[in-house]
Amino acid sequence: MSDRLTEDVTKFQGRFASLKAEVGKVLVGQDEMLHRLLLGLLAGGHVLLEGVPGLAKTLAIRTLADALDGTFSRIQFTPDMLPGDVIGTQIFNPREGNYSIKRGPVFGNFILADEINRAPAKVQSALLEAMQEQQVTLGDQTMKLAEPFLVLATQNPIEQEGTYPLPEAQLDRFMLKIKVGYPTKDEEVKIIDRMAGSGSEPRASKVLTCDEILAARDVVRQIFVDDKVKRYAVDVVSATRDPKAAGMAPLASLIDNGASVRASIALIKVAKAQALLSGRSYISPHDVKTIAHDVLRHRILASYEAEAQGKTTDHVIAQILENVLVP
Repeated sequence: MSDRLTEDVTKFQGRFASLKAEVGKVLVGQDEMLHRLLLGLLAGGHVLLEGVPGLAKTLAIRTLADALDGTFSRIQFTPDMLPGDVIGTQIFNPREGNYSIKRGPVFGNFILADEINRAPAKVQSALLEAMQEQQVTLGDQTMKLAEPFLVLATQNPIEQEGTYPLPEAQLDRFMLKIKVGYPTKDEEVKIIDRMAGSGSEPRASKVLTCDEILAARDVVRQIFVDDKVKRYAVDVVSATRDPKAAGMAPLASLIDNGASVRASIALIKVAKAQALLSGRSYISPHDVKTIAHDVLRHRILASYEAEAQGKTTDHVIAQILENVLVP
């Protein structure tokens, strides 16, 4: 069984390396963002990307979808949207005297929720059932969504004009929140050459099927996790709830609410995906540390005192990772 698992890990590490290379034909730089997107795809968790406009967030998601053999839908969120624009609606047929279902764009494998925080809360919450239960209820009908189903959302920083903060319940449904930064100068020159050169803009080809994604997720679930690593993940998450008990009393004034149990589950799931992409059939504490910021930053509610001091949740997580004993 161990030899078979090692073979499967090696096989899918290669398949996802091919996927990353194919997306890299279009996307310049942003390797960390792309790596995190692949982790979400492998772990089966929704991903939220945050950054100012023009950093290739939408391009990265669309290109990844182009390289996957599944259905893709893009939802452009706007302040005047209604929930039906996302999940669909019932239409009355006067001749037959009955209702028919018009399915919304959420019925697909890969959903790009573009600028999700530009829509009001009732529209954002329309995604909740779909993201958590992988189903949609319209009237008296409950319909299952496609498999795999992945919401890849982008948002602008909340201080920008026309944005609404996402509800905490919805933020918690995202397995990862990725902060997207500016490219380097050399990468920016390459972007200009690729996107504003004399040739046509490159496009990604299909590399991975939905069946392969589901098979890879089955392998990820089999990745070995030692009890000490589980305890380490729980220690990190519990320190966000009670820093004093973890010996980090100065952090207590910076946190209003810590991360939930869902964060501990997500840490292990994403760490397993990280292990597979590294070619290992087991996870190490380093895997947990590597992805802790992306799993936890949106699940910790910073206090007013933290904001007054200019301290972000990333600062809190960094302090916790420095102080929690690594097995």
